[in-house]
Amino acid sequence: MSGPVLVFSRPFRAPDQERYISEVLASGHVHGDGPFTTAASELLQAITEAPRALLTTSCTHALELAGVLLDLGPGDEVIVPSFTFSSTAAAIAIRGATPVFVDIDPRTLCLDVDLAAAAVTERTRALYTVHYGGVGHRLDELTALCDRHGLVLVEDNAHGLGARWRGRSLGTFGALATQSFHDTKNVHCGEGGALLINDVQRFAERAEIIREKGTNRGMFLRGQVDKYTWVDAGSSYLPSDLLAALLLAQLESFEQIQAGRMAVWERYARDLTDWARQTGASLMQVPDDVEHPAHVFYLLMPDHAGQVGLLGHLKERGVIGTFHYQPLDSSPAGQRLGRTPVPCSVTADVASRLVRLPLWPDLTEPDLDRIVAAVTSYPGASASYPGASAS
Repeated sequence: MSGPVLVFSRPFRAPDQERYISEVLASGHVHGDGPFTTAASELLQAITEAPRALLTTSCTHALELAGVLLDLGPGDEVIVPSFTFSSTAAAIAIRGATPVFVDIDPRTLCLDVDLAAAAVTERTRALYTVHYGGVGHRLDELTALCDRHGLVLVEDNAHGLGARWRGRSLGTFGALATQSFHDTKNVHCGEGGALLINDVQRFAERAEIIREKGTNRGMFLRGQVDKYTWVDAGSSYLPSDLLAALLLAQLESFEQIQAGRMAVWERYARDLTDWARQTGASLMQVPDDVEHPAHVFYLLMPDHAGQVGLLGHLKERGVIGTFHYQPLDSSPAGQRLGRTPVPCSVTADVASRLVRLPLWPDLTEPDLDRIVAAVTSYPGASASYPGASAS
């Protein structure tokens, strides 16, 4: 190994974040719904082009908030991809509803629209689509499917801040969408999220109430009522102004962050093509109608042994790559709490072969030289590493 370990992800440090945090501490308004909450929400709305954005303490909480808004409960079903983080399904199950796991399209790793259509029953209430890697997929057909069956479309847009499909921002196709600001995301506040509300008339007022412990405190702060009280189900989903201050600084650096990440993504796409052809690996492909946000760069090895072998090979050279989601349909909780109409074979195959490479905006050219050299020195099927023969 030559040089320091190159980690998989490193949170971006925005120029003004310490100053903003100091301003919050000096102001005495450290709890939520302060000036930084307002400023960050407004800037997020401008970036996403969503009519309303409510900050939350995590993307998980934004997904839970969506479930409360939809009044999901026992007997209801919600279609979700098996290839996603557990929160997408857990936020449904926590309401007593059933996540219905559907396989993914092998080209984009997003929900297979045809299989989703086949999974609709009289109990289906909503469809949650996940924009894997910030790549939109057949969204016109998904929205038409939901309209045809009276379903609510919810976008899990944790990867897709700033991404577009056919010129339109991801996060604006569904009635609701969620964002993540975990420190592994392009823009972060350590732990944080947001609910984007596109069907404002139906959901905006109640979403604000649910986020504020079920009270109409927001109306009180705006002078619309003289006292606030408990009016609906709810929880504490509102982040403090400290987190909002950090998020605002990050959002203000959005273009810089994106430029740095895109440079890394494009270097991988250019310099790994020949190696992939020689070893039988395939690189992440982005459809022509997509503007992606360079959230991930992944490659698919020919088999599971190749995944294990490459990850071990990289680690020996001081480069930390990683796998990604494991199938929810075959997970212990997924089998207990969900339903799977058709086995999710593509998800299982992809999970066993996918490798993600380090991607953060401050990677230098020498860093990228090391990473590319580490990947391209892996000889493929002839390599032998501990566990490489595992199936």
